[in-house]
Amino acid sequence: MESLDRAVQVLEEGVAQGQHPGAQLYVSRRGQVIADLALGEASPGVPMAVDSLTHWLSAGKPLLAVAAVQLWERGLLHLDQPVADIVPEFGVRGKDAITVRHVLTHTGGFRSVVDLYRGRGPVEELPARVFQARLERDWVPGRRAAYHILSGWFALGEVVARASGLPVCEYVRRHVLLPAGMEDSWLRLPDDGAAGYGDRLAGLYDTSRGRTTPRYQWLSAAGAPCVPGAGARGPARQLGRLYEALLAGGEGVQGRVLGPAAVEAMVARHRVGLCDETFDAPMDWGLGVIADNKHYGDPAPYGYGPHASPRAFGHGGNQSSVGYADPEHGLVVAAVVNGMPGPEAHQQRFERLNRAIWEDLGVS
Repeated sequence: MESLDRAVQVLEEGVAQGQHPGAQLYVSRRGQVIADLALGEASPGVPMAVDSLTHWLSAGKPLLAVAAVQLWERGLLHLDQPVADIVPEFGVRGKDAITVRHVLTHTGGFRSVVDLYRGRGPVEELPARVFQARLERDWVPGRRAAYHILSGWFALGEVVARASGLPVCEYVRRHVLLPAGMEDSWLRLPDDGAAGYGDRLAGLYDTSRGRTTPRYQWLSAAGAPCVPGAGARGPARQLGRLYEALLAGGEGVQGRVLGPAAVEAMVARHRVGLCDETFDAPMDWGLGVIADNKHYGDPAPYGYGPHASPRAFGHGGNQSSVGYADPEHGLVVAAVVNGMPGPEAHQQRFERLNRAIWEDLGVS
């Protein structure tokens, strides 16, 4: 079995430098597990374990994307159907032409103040604020692009809920997480989750100012609401299982997640060449997943390293995580750290990590 010594060294150096208290790394290639490891601390005094439930933040967005593609596959929604056909109250203030595809590719143009939310005030009110948001000035849906941190995913969550007849977090649990073998992964922790999982719930910390300050505690509070664009958490190995299922034509550990044609549709490039106005960088997207974008030059946010093939796809989470697959090499990577050292330091940290993984495997 291959050794990932250099990749582990990157993570260990991050612990020593105070960038993150702990980390998880899962790597498989052509169905063979190469690494499933944890190091450092999940929270003060508690060792990080491979079954610790770490925060994925936006790296969990593909869970909701898979749910939407499932419903498209079943004929319960259409990609070019206006969101307002399914959620009528969304179609106000210029947003009536925004389609499901626009939401999945971040070309809808309704980022709004919701995307600046920091856990203050009732989260339950956020979907209604998204529905009432105004289309951004001079925006033609599909012609411009900008990453929607939360707003698009509240809208998509409501689409999934109404098209399926189930609350979005329940739908994702039943039809995505469990078939993929992700039984300890959640978009929303159960009401007794904090007590039931105990020390297995890893913290997430701001380490950017030379101290370790808890972040996103509101996502773990008892009775926390469902936040489709940021609430996902679980062991890194289970994030890896989602991508293993996609590489296997949609077949998960416990059942089918998608059919092969739906997988191909999801990971194809539906948005090409547009500059992302949130990141100020050109980025290509599939349906809720980020394509490999290094052909545009400087490393784009949420990249997969310098050695990934153009067919690689996945998603990262804010200064915390990345999950991706590369069909060209049969490679799956899920990496999660629980320290947020600032965007630039994180970008450099994961660029080094991804480079090391590929070079350790000799597939650079």
